[in-house]
Amino acid sequence: MTKDSFKTRLEIAKNKIKKIKNNEKNQKTSNLGEAFKMSTELVASVAVGTIIGFILDNWFGTKPWLILIFFFIGVIAGISNVIRSAKNMQK
Repeated sequence: MTKDSFKTRLEIAKNKIKKIKNNEKNQKTSNLGEAFKMSTELVASVAVGTIIGFILDNWFGTKPWLILIFFFIGVIAGISNVIRSAKNMQK
């Protein structure tokens, strides 16, 4: 074995280690981003459902029934979005 071939193999090994470390770092931030996305989707769907219920209640004068109904519709939609996103993450 020559000195040059050893240096070449050493550089290749160092580059592979750098790539692996970069992939691990990107994966951690990607998981954090996915968790933030899912929590935002859940909160947003509940908020949108509640706002729609509030507007319709004011329009029809049926307080608090439509607020409650659309709140629960928003909760169901948010939970189904989180479940769907979690299933996609497992693939």
